[in-house]
Amino acid sequence: MEPLSTHGLPRLSWIDTLYSNFNYNTDGYDGDGAEDGKSQDSSETLPYIDESPTMSPQLCVSQGPDGEAVSPTPIEGDIEKGLEMKKLVLSGFLASEEIYINQLEALLLPMRPLKAAATTSQPVLTMQQIETIFYKIQDIFEIHKEFYDALLPSIQRWDEKVTVGHLFQKLASQLGVYKAFVDNYKNALETAEKCSQANSQFQKISETVRVKGPKDSKDCSTTSSMEALLYKPIDRVTRSTLVLHDLLKHTPKDHPDFPLLQDALRISQNFLSSINEEIDPRRTAVTTPKGEARQLVKDGFLVEVSESSRKLRHVFLFTDLLLCAKMKKTAVGRHQQYECKWYIPLADLTFQTLDDSDSCPSIQVLPEHEIEEMKMKISVLKNEIQKEKKAPKGQSRAERLRKKMNEQESWLLLHSPTIPFRIHNKHGKSYLFLLSSDYERAEWKESIQKLQKKDLQTCVLSSVELQVLTSSCFKLRTVHNIPVTTNKDDEETPGLYGFLHVIVHSATGFKESANLYCTLEVDSFGYFVSKAKTRVFRDTAEPQWNEEFEIELEGSQYLRILCYEKCYDKSMLNKDDNEIVDKIMGKGQVQLDPQTVQSKNWHMDVIEMNGIKVEFSMKFTSRDLSLKRTPSKKQSGVFGVKINVVTKRERSKVPYIVRQCIEEVEKRGIDEVGIYRISGVATDIQALKLAFDTNTKDILVMLSDMDINAIAGTLKLYFRELPEPLLTDRLYPAFMEGIALSDPAAKENCMMHLLRSLPEPNIMTFLTLLEHLKRVAEKEPINKMSLHNLATVFGPTLLRPSESESAKGQHITCASDIWSHDVMAQVQVLLYYLQHPPISFAELKRNTLYFSTDV
Repeated sequence: MEPLSTHGLPRLSWIDTLYSNFNYNTDGYDGDGAEDGKSQDSSETLPYIDESPTMSPQLCVSQGPDGEAVSPTPIEGDIEKGLEMKKLVLSGFLASEEIYINQLEALLLPMRPLKAAATTSQPVLTMQQIETIFYKIQDIFEIHKEFYDALLPSIQRWDEKVTVGHLFQKLASQLGVYKAFVDNYKNALETAEKCSQANSQFQKISETVRVKGPKDSKDCSTTSSMEALLYKPIDRVTRSTLVLHDLLKHTPKDHPDFPLLQDALRISQNFLSSINEEIDPRRTAVTTPKGEARQLVKDGFLVEVSESSRKLRHVFLFTDLLLCAKMKKTAVGRHQQYECKWYIPLADLTFQTLDDSDSCPSIQVLPEHEIEEMKMKISVLKNEIQKEKKAPKGQSRAERLRKKMNEQESWLLLHSPTIPFRIHNKHGKSYLFLLSSDYERAEWKESIQKLQKKDLQTCVLSSVELQVLTSSCFKLRTVHNIPVTTNKDDEETPGLYGFLHVIVHSATGFKESANLYCTLEVDSFGYFVSKAKTRVFRDTAEPQWNEEFEIELEGSQYLRILCYEKCYDKSMLNKDDNEIVDKIMGKGQVQLDPQTVQSKNWHMDVIEMNGIKVEFSMKFTSRDLSLKRTPSKKQSGVFGVKINVVTKRERSKVPYIVRQCIEEVEKRGIDEVGIYRISGVATDIQALKLAFDTNTKDILVMLSDMDINAIAGTLKLYFRELPEPLLTDRLYPAFMEGIALSDPAAKENCMMHLLRSLPEPNIMTFLTLLEHLKRVAEKEPINKMSLHNLATVFGPTLLRPSESESAKGQHITCASDIWSHDVMAQVQVLLYYLQHPPISFAELKRNTLYFSTDV
C-alpha cells in the first residue's frame, strides 16, 4: 500500500515501492503485467517521484551544509573486490536496461501501423491522438539504445582502466526528454483510455502488447498492457539514480569515473527535485452528496471470516467510510467490477475489545503442517516451472504449472493468516478479518483512527450512491492483485533464500520508562510472519537488548521490526493465543538489499518509528554455507566432533549435551509456544556452545538460567554441526529410496533395517530424540508444535548429507533449492519414525532376523 507524500500524492517511485508498507507492486487481475505503476487515482494524477530514499541508510545521499547532495563514500577495502562489485552493479543494470529497451520498443511497434492507418480513410486513431499517447517514446528509446550499445562492450572488456562515468553523465544530461514525457504523462493515459473505450480495435491492441524477452532468455515474449508500459519511463528515472548511488559506493575517489558519476548524480537529483515541485498535488476523489471529496486513503486484500469460512476481500478505506468488496465474476472481455459486501461509516466504526469478542465468529486455524506442506508443493512447482522455461517447447506446460501454482499460493494466502482484526458498527453487526502480521493490523487501525480524529458525520448511502462508489474502486485501487508469484514481473527480485543474522542492539526516544521488547517479521510466500522476539527489558526508557537471532528466509525482501510495551495485566493474559494485547510503541521496515546484507561484514542500520530509533545489525548467509558440516579442529569439544568420539570419551550411550538439553526442555519448555521453531538468542546459544565445548563446571546453572529457546537452539545447532548427519552419509541414499516405497510392508521392513544399520551411538541418540519429540508433540494444543512441525525443523538437520555432489560449487539462493525434493524427503523420513509406534533398541536387535536385506 503506497504511502502518501506531504501533498497527499501517491508516491510511486521505485524507492517508495521498496520501502512502502508492503506494497505488493503487482499488476492487474488478469496477471498480464498491467497497471503495475498506476497512481492512487489510477491515472488521473502524475506520480510523485521520490528523490530522497531516507528509509535506507545505504541508499541515502547525505546532504552538505548548503543542502546539496553529497556523494556516498565508497566502501574501503580490496580494489579487486570493489571492481568486482562495480561490475556486478553495472551488469545488473545492463540486464534491466535491455528489458526496458524491449518495453519501449514494444510501445513503438503499434505506433507505426497506427500512424500509417491514420492517413487512410479508416483510421484507428487520429494523428494527434497517436502523438499524445506515444509522446517522446521514440526519443527515450533512442537515448537508451545508444547508452546500452556503449555500455555493453565496456562491461565485456572489464578491468580497472575501463570508464563508464561519461556514459552516465551523458544519460543524465538528456533527462530533459523525461521532463517532457512526465508533463504529458497524465494526458497520454487519459487519451489512451478514451480511445480504448471508443474503439474496440485499439482496446485490443492496448491490452495485449507483446514484449520480447532478453537475448539470453528462451522465453520469446511476454504480454503487457499499454498503460503498464507507459509507466516504465517514470519508474526508470529513479532506478537510474539508485544505480549511481551504488556505483559511487564502489568507485575509489581517485578513479576517473568518480567525478563524472558525481556530476551525473547531481544532475539526476536536481531533475527529480524539479519534477516534484511542479507536480499538481490534487488527487482524484469521489464526490459525496454534500459536494465534499471522498478520497481513497488505503486499500488492500484481507481475509474475512464470513459464515464460518474464509473469504478473500478487497478492503477500501475512504476518508469517511470503510468498504469491503469482492471481485465479481465477469465474462471474458468484459471490464472487471467490484461487488460491495458491506460498508461502515467511520463515525460509527469501533474496534472491539477482547471482552466484546464473544459475538464474533470463532477463528478456524488449520494445523501448521498443512501450511508447511503447501509451501513445499509451491516450491516444487517453482522448480518445475524454471526447468520447463529452459526446455524447448516447454512454455505451454509452464503455463499450466503456473496456473496450478497460482491456485496453491491463493490457498496459502487465504488459510495462513491467524491474527484477528475485529471491527464493529455501533448500529449494526461486527466483522472479523484475519491478518498474518501485527504490523499490518496496526497500520489499518492507525489509518482509521487518524481519520476518526476529524469531525466525521455518519452517512447512509443510497443504492445508486453505493453502486457509483463501488464502481469507482476499480479505478482508485492502489493494490491491483494478490501477492502471488504468478502476478509478479519476471524482472522483480525473487528475494533472499538462506539465513539472516540480526542483532537488535538498543532503542532510544521513549518518553517514559516501560517494559519493552521487539519482534522481527520477514515476508515469505507473499505474506509476513513473525520470526523472533527479544527479551522484555523492564522499567527503562533506553533498552539495551544486544540480542542476536538467526532467521530463515524464504524469498524474503523485507525485514520489519515492531517495538512493544509488555502488558502484565493478568485479566488480559488468558485470551486467545492469537490475540496480541501488548501495545505497539513503534514499527518500521527495511528492504533486504542483497548487495548490502550478503557481505561478510555486519551491516549496521537504524529504523526510526514514531520518534523511537531502534539500532540493529544484520548479515546474510546462503543456506549451503550455513548448513555446511565442517569438522571441528579441536576434538576435545562436542560441537563438530563425531558422535562416536564424544560418547566414547564420555563413556555414555547418548552425548551429555543431548541428554541435558532434552531434560531442560521437558522440565520447563514443553508448554512453550513454538518450541524448536522460535529462534533462540544467538549470543546465548554461542555461550552454551562454548560451555559444552569446554566442559564448564557450572553448565547446569547456566542451563537453568538460560532462555528455553536458546537451549532448544543449542540442541538443533549440535545436530546441525555434526561432521556427518546423525543418520549418516552412507545410509542417506537408502533412506531416500526407502521413504519413496509405496508398499507399506516393504517400507516398514526397509526403514527398520536402515535404523538397525546405524552405529550404536547414532541409534541410541536418535531414539532418545525421537521419544522426546513425541512428548513435545503430545502438548501440541498448548505449544502448537505438531509431529509434522517438528519433522520440518529436525528432518534436514538429522539427514542432510555432509556434502552433496549436486550442490558442489552452487550457492543455494532459490526456492527450489531450499524446499527441494530432497528436503521434503528428509522431513518425511523423520515424520515416518515419529508416527511409528514406539521403537526400542532391544527390539531392533531382537528383530535382526526380519531384516535380511543388505544396504
